[in-house]
Amino acid sequence: MCVTAVESRPAGVALTPSPGGHRPFGARIKAFVALTKPRIIELLLITTVPVMFLAAQGVPDLWLVLTTTIGGYLSAGGANALNMYIDRDIDALMDRTSQRPLVTGMVSPVECLVFGISLAVISTVWFGLLVNWLSAALALGALLFYVVVYTMLLKRRTSQNIVWGGIAGCMPVLIGWSAVTNSLSWAAVILFAVIFFWTPPHYWPLSMKVKADYARVGVPMLPVIATNQVVARQIVIYSWVMVAVSLLLTPLGYTGWFYTAVALLTGAFWLWEAHGLQTRANSGVTGAKLKEMRLFHWSITYVSLLFVAVAVDPFLR
Repeated sequence: MCVTAVESRPAGVALTPSPGGHRPFGARIKAFVALTKPRIIELLLITTVPVMFLAAQGVPDLWLVLTTTIGGYLSAGGANALNMYIDRDIDALMDRTSQRPLVTGMVSPVECLVFGISLAVISTVWFGLLVNWLSAALALGALLFYVVVYTMLLKRRTSQNIVWGGIAGCMPVLIGWSAVTNSLSWAAVILFAVIFFWTPPHYWPLSMKVKADYARVGVPMLPVIATNQVVARQIVIYSWVMVAVSLLLTPLGYTGWFYTAVALLTGAFWLWEAHGLQTRANSGVTGAKLKEMRLFHWSITYVSLLFVAVAVDPFLR
């Protein structure tokens, strides 16, 4: 999905099968796990489980939490594997993705395709039988949107790819709510909108850092086709809208003082970082001094703290 984690292995250090085509079983297992992009899924689950607490106004059924979490991992993992299958050509040319399993040869393209489709089918049936069919439909819709709309149609064609493609990363919020209530509500829609407006200012700083990678393969991420000043201005605009939307839950009666306090404090710090990035960009700062990754790393902390507040708030009202 569109929520993002940086590859931990240094670029240029290849993990290749040993001579003769031998691929150790343990390494193969790790490679298939890597196809699911587990670090990204961690963030997706951070937005799913807390919403279940809000929907239940307390502790939801723990079996339901477990089945929803497993189903979410399988669905997102299938989407990520299919994304790697489609993007294997450009992944081989980008430093950030040069160690992915299809690039190193640890997993073949056919294996990846079968694996991704299998996870898509299994996760849909899993949700339908063990959670509910509304959640199954939402999960399948998120998977198809990420694979078809974002990866196949938007990513290589428009600088707005991450804006609209990010809708897939918003769906876990709706899935978490529907898992508990078998319905949707304005609270779920508001949190969906928070993630929608969070995604571009979360991802664009990373894109600024690795824009040479994207430029090399012809992917028109906004930092590739626009100046740092333009990107920073867009980040600030989306950041203000995101913070404003995050504060709508309380006046509508879904949350209380604790969530409001956390949303205000974390949102204020986000805006401080976003405006700081804009100031540096407008001053012509480039390279390491631009410090664009400060906002990227804070964005992960922000969404984690905000959704922890979503889960805790019902117990303090």
